[in-house]
Amino acid sequence: MSLRFEADAVVLDIEGTTSATGFVVDVLYPYSRSRFAAVLTERADDPEVRRAVAGVRELLGEPDADTVRVEKVLGEWLDEDRKATPLKTLQGIIWSDGFARGELVSHFYDDVVSELRRWHGDGLRLHVYSSGSVSAQRAWFTSSPEGDLLPLVSGLYDTENAGPKQEPQSYRRIAEATGDVPGRLLFLSDRPGELDAALEAGWQAVRIRRPGEPYYEQDLGDHPEAGTFDEITISARSNP
Repeated sequence: MSLRFEADAVVLDIEGTTSATGFVVDVLYPYSRSRFAAVLTERADDPEVRRAVAGVRELLGEPDADTVRVEKVLGEWLDEDRKATPLKTLQGIIWSDGFARGELVSHFYDDVVSELRRWHGDGLRLHVYSSGSVSAQRAWFTSSPEGDLLPLVSGLYDTENAGPKQEPQSYRRIAEATGDVPGRLLFLSDRPGELDAALEAGWQAVRIRRPGEPYYEQDLGDHPEAGTFDEITISARSNP
């Protein structure tokens, strides 16, 4: 069954939507875990690293936490899959380095890239909204198995520049940033709280339901759903 929408822009989740959660958990998480110590020591003077470490200490309520303590907590948050901004920032730095060195190549489901190219060619603007940092998103789309996909993307949003993904205000901020009417934004995600928040902000939303993903069996109520991107037809408004 094909779903049909009218929209000016599509906002994409990554894990469970464009890409397999298993790849992130089984490949990227261990990669970042093995390099936390190095990035905390070798890049301690990097402003982005310093800001992330300060964020860890603030969340812990431990302003004097040393590097060993910070690394330990990062590992614990990783085990919990906690969407903490400092963790995601440091992961993004580590992953960006790995992609740049050719040690990592991102994953996209087979149905995704061709549809992204088609939607872009039809005049739809594409944005990404992920709990992963903007730097991680940029590296992810740059280092796909099908080459650099970043030229397809108009905007990148994360929990730092937009806010938590299950809060409607985050989606309002993105609409303000893109200049789009909320009702002309279409959000694709596999997570119920995110879909609910987008709808509350006035967006359109589609559940992407892929076998093997964490939320596959969960009842998402009345959200329209698609198993693959090619089940979604989007009509873009012609530019004046």
